[in-house]
Amino acid sequence: MQVAFVMRAFGFLSFGHYGPVPGSRVPTAGDMLRQTIELAEGADEIGVNGAYVRVHHFARQAASPIPLLTAMAARTQRIEVGTGVIDMRYENPLYLAEEAAALDEISMNRIALGISRGSPEPAIRGWENFGYTGSTDPRGADIAREKFDLFLRAIDGEGIAEADPRMGPAGKLAVEPYSPGLRDRIWWGAGSSESAVDAGRKGLNLMSSTLLTESTGEPLDVLQRRQIEVFREAYREAGHTRPPRVSVSRSVFPIMNATDEAYFGLRDSQDQIGVIDGMRSTFGKTYADEPDRLIEQLLADEAVMAADTLMLTIPNQLGPEYNLHVLESFAKHVAPALGWKPNTEGPVQGDAV
Repeated sequence: MQVAFVMRAFGFLSFGHYGPVPGSRVPTAGDMLRQTIELAEGADEIGVNGAYVRVHHFARQAASPIPLLTAMAARTQRIEVGTGVIDMRYENPLYLAEEAAALDEISMNRIALGISRGSPEPAIRGWENFGYTGSTDPRGADIAREKFDLFLRAIDGEGIAEADPRMGPAGKLAVEPYSPGLRDRIWWGAGSSESAVDAGRKGLNLMSSTLLTESTGEPLDVLQRRQIEVFREAYREAGHTRPPRVSVSRSVFPIMNATDEAYFGLRDSQDQIGVIDGMRSTFGKTYADEPDRLIEQLLADEAVMAADTLMLTIPNQLGPEYNLHVLESFAKHVAPALGWKPNTEGPVQGDAV
């Protein structure tokens, strides 16, 4: 039986660019951090469901996300805060487990931590400078998988460290704090159908980006819809019963005024084929049009309509005022026709499998 899904939530995804670039409203890292918090506050008031940040290292972009997400959570009431995504190659899995649990408790379970092997970074094997050596994979996927599995064991409350009998009873000690149900709020950033299947088997949520490391000549939305299908199938076959969350990312700009037209109105965007990290990949297009046409285009996007959450990539260099205009325009004139429910109606629920 074919099951009908519908997009119910949307959020913004900021790459956190900063630097003294002509036209940028974000010259410094401090400006970027404070403006991201301001943007989350404004989005929360509009009814936007999620505020997510990209994580990169050795670059003038957002990094070390937990302090930023904690501040965002503390200054908002309903919006979900998260990442898209944390690069596991650079992380200490047990310390990340502690931070994630603390953030989950501070936010009252309003988190969506996207994690993955990570995308290409400016530094050659940059994770080794963080002290994580031993990878035999040129992309570091081996250590990312090992560390992620340990992270999952830790947030599940499994005993990890051998207790010192001089300090108390013998046995295994779990990482603290422990936040019940935290695994339900962990997402895997999947760039392929294979990694989506693995996420389904582990009972995680699926976060799909604006590209896939696959190229068949088919549009990105068709490839992603198929990726979502195999994820849900693997999730169901593994015996998981919690309705999993699924998100996709798109660049979407409603053309509402002359400023929008000047920034995005002349774009004639199509899916592109290129190479990333040595793999032939399909990259998504930018949607920029009047609201009625955007509604038609997004309703026809098979992946957007197969996911419960749409992440809108934003040009954070243009500042929070302009980006709140983009989010509010989408919320008022586009999202309701796609099935959107504002954050005032409660936490987002996934689709039953």
